[in-house]
Amino acid sequence: MKSKRISLFLTIVAVVGFVSGSFAAVQQAESGRGGNGTEILAAGASFPFPLYSKWFSVYNQKTGIRVNYQSIGSGGGIKQLTNKTVDFGASDAFLSDEDLHKMPAQVVHIPTCLGAVVLTYNLPGHPTLKLNQYAIAEIFLGRLKNWDDARIKKLNPGVRLPNLPISIVHRSDGSGTNFIFTNYLSKISGEWAKKVGFKTSVDWPTGIGAKGNEGVSGMVKQTPGAIGYVELIYALQNRMPFASVRNKNGVFIRPSIQSVTIAANTNIPASARVSITDTNAKGGYPISSFTWILVYKDLKSDNITEAKAKEVVKLLWWMTHEAQSYNAGLNYAPLTKNAVRVVEKNLKSLTYGGRPLL
Repeated sequence: MKSKRISLFLTIVAVVGFVSGSFAAVQQAESGRGGNGTEILAAGASFPFPLYSKWFSVYNQKTGIRVNYQSIGSGGGIKQLTNKTVDFGASDAFLSDEDLHKMPAQVVHIPTCLGAVVLTYNLPGHPTLKLNQYAIAEIFLGRLKNWDDARIKKLNPGVRLPNLPISIVHRSDGSGTNFIFTNYLSKISGEWAKKVGFKTSVDWPTGIGAKGNEGVSGMVKQTPGAIGYVELIYALQNRMPFASVRNKNGVFIRPSIQSVTIAANTNIPASARVSITDTNAKGGYPISSFTWILVYKDLKSDNITEAKAKEVVKLLWWMTHEAQSYNAGLNYAPLTKNAVRVVEKNLKSLTYGGRPLL
């Protein structure tokens, strides 16, 4: 009799466990794409990933909302938004008119911050170099091949440059950082514009590829004589040197929050699609850029619930307002006033089934 009672008790425990587990599974599923907004799915640019990681951690602590962000590169973020597998994408490259026409529904650009793409290198003694437009273009076209070349020495009097071949490291993945850097190269070199152009992925004339800002940083750091391009924060985090770059006004500019902000002091169109590379601003760093969140104008197009859509828009408003106070601590420039005005209009234009979300 006792054994029967034990057996009955174990059966009840098993049933309760199964029901509880099933309920938890349902809750977990509902917290994703079709649920109540407790988890927001996003993917894309690695350029702002250190900042986004901080933002999303703080937001989770403040609201309980979890943001699952995958740093897979701008190309991957655009692809996942196109496939409607994320609630928003992230890209350092704004979509062209042609790209916008290919999307399954209308897309809105939301600038979130500004950053710098820097030229980092691995040379003995970690000197601080100066590079002009000509030297940068010639290096990445594969024609300026050695660090002790007279053309580099002339720009850096007093700096001991080694007799080392220049090893170029570039992104191997579809990348907004690629877009920013090749957009800059296309503006300073007619040959680059004609032969290579600017996109998230290009056919590089020379060099070896590495995935993500993380991969390029790592490859440069372990390769004597290497030069690559990464977001400023990755160079700082890895204690790697980076060059001052001569701008249109003939001034060598050190990348910083201040010089990036100066570069962004321009009119922002209503679409928020704007390039600020090769800036005209005297004190502006010439390889600066906004980075964007890409979201469907009507979030019902993304196959999510209205509750989830409201949480997405709340998050985007917080990112572009209160969260901006965290930017400087991670070496990202906050949005300019002109940019914030455009952001607010674009966020207020977002709808769900035609109904405003703000």
